[in-house]
Amino acid sequence: MVTKYGLDVFLVVVGICILLALLALLFIEPRIPKYSVVALSIVLFGFTLNFFRDPERTTPEGDRNVIAPADGKVIVVKKVLEHEFFKSEAIQISIFMSPLNVHVNRNPITGKVTHYRYLEGEYFAAFEDKASEKNEQSIVGMENGHGKVLFKQIAGFVARRIVCPLRVGDTVVAGERFGMIKFGSRVDVFVPVSAKICVNVGDRPVAGETILAQFN
Repeated sequence: MVTKYGLDVFLVVVGICILLALLALLFIEPRIPKYSVVALSIVLFGFTLNFFRDPERTTPEGDRNVIAPADGKVIVVKKVLEHEFFKSEAIQISIFMSPLNVHVNRNPITGKVTHYRYLEGEYFAAFEDKASEKNEQSIVGMENGHGKVLFKQIAGFVARRIVCPLRVGDTVVAGERFGMIKFGSRVDVFVPVSAKICVNVGDRPVAGETILAQFN
């Protein structure tokens, strides 16, 4: 299934792939260049389909769970001073999303959105530490009766489009889709220092399924 958050880009790329293949078949005579263009069109279509795929996920039950909002690789687990939402120490868990990962994002907890800010920033590589502060990003704070979570959708060097329809006052359910970051990105998740951390650097969480942490 292709995600609705990237359907516009997907259809444009599919149209370009079809046009390139038809032009090659109709107007290029030498066999090698002709079928090279057709093969390139097929590869581009396959990459785009893979990038915008949106598989179903089964979310673990439990209001104390903080679920991974993104697929990828854990590149940071550390204690930091979080000034925007917690205004105190928190544990930061950063997930780097490569172009081959599913890029649909999912709610980390069941609760209410109590904070939202969009930052039109720069475009450092998503795996760099300064990307967390400098890059284009949507910053969302959620909370429920057990605790609160802040997460950032951070655009990478290639990405230029963050999709996040969430707003303050919205009620959300853990594991449900809420948006995506197009073409490479990173997600930072901040949880209370009292939370039990369930992942380590190098782990590969699955959005909507992997438990990153549990509220105390």
